[in-house]
Amino acid sequence: MQNSSKPPQAGISTPIQQVEIDSEQSGQRIDNFLLSRLKGVPKSRIYRILRKGEVRVNKKRIKPVYRLQTGDLVRIPPIRQAEEKPGPHRNSVEWLERTILYEDELLLVINKPAGIAVHGGSGIHYGVIEALRALREEATRYELAHRLDRATSGLLLIAKRRSALRSLHDTIREHRIEKRYLALVKGKMRKSKTVLAPLKKNVLRSGERMVRVDPEGKEAESHFRPQLACNSCTLAEIEIITGRTHQIRVHGSHIDHPLAGDERYGDSDFNQQMSNLGLKRLFLHAHSLTFPHPRDETTVRLEAPLPNELTQVLEQIKEQESCRSF
Repeated sequence: MQNSSKPPQAGISTPIQQVEIDSEQSGQRIDNFLLSRLKGVPKSRIYRILRKGEVRVNKKRIKPVYRLQTGDLVRIPPIRQAEEKPGPHRNSVEWLERTILYEDELLLVINKPAGIAVHGGSGIHYGVIEALRALREEATRYELAHRLDRATSGLLLIAKRRSALRSLHDTIREHRIEKRYLALVKGKMRKSKTVLAPLKKNVLRSGERMVRVDPEGKEAESHFRPQLACNSCTLAEIEIITGRTHQIRVHGSHIDHPLAGDERYGDSDFNQQMSNLGLKRLFLHAHSLTFPHPRDETTVRLEAPLPNELTQVLEQIKEQESCRSF
């Protein structure tokens, strides 16, 4: 139960807030709690008020890593919030309801179209989360359990409660969630390949993220398995053990099998060849998701077939080239 009213409107200085932590918020770090509650407030400001002791939990100073407990009373000082940009209109995002493949009281799984970001920001007016919040009042508590690149289509797992999110994050850390993708890559892949190549992320001056294989990067593991090998390309299923930014795309390029339609890490000649066959996007689709349900550990298995715009490209390739199924 929360003693304070909802966060005040953006663009004005907030009054002192006293928030009692409930069971759904329990376990969350105080810095992450403040970042989600104080929309539009820069991270630097959040950490400054923590460092100066202006935020108190049970009348005591705490560190940013402190994890909230049920019943904690959090004092949030007056702070000015930037004006929040308006979200999407309900009528413009009703299509999202048609992408839902699975839903219960804890989870929501959608088949995300390519071209839609999972979150707004960096020049993107809105993403999946903002669209859900425009459709459903209760979606203010929805959080992504994992992410998909904007250019990638397929299965996206969303937690409807924080307790479910914590459970799913534990599942991911323990490598008990199985995520498989389908990708069209350059060249004929004759056998399965395991890629163990650490990845390091860099942010360019433009704000774009570029990832490269680097011994000083984070551990990353991908398994490429050919499903259909043709003369010029291969449809591969990729299982990722880790979930690094752009992992499949960078690993594919690293083993000389760049993805079709990848303008950042791909091969321009191959991309043009596929464009001539009608490919207008990155050929990467999250098609399979298997995980233990956070409620009772029962296994959930979900699949999303390739979108029509990708199967049509495959059909043209099979008409023009000699292909072998595995």
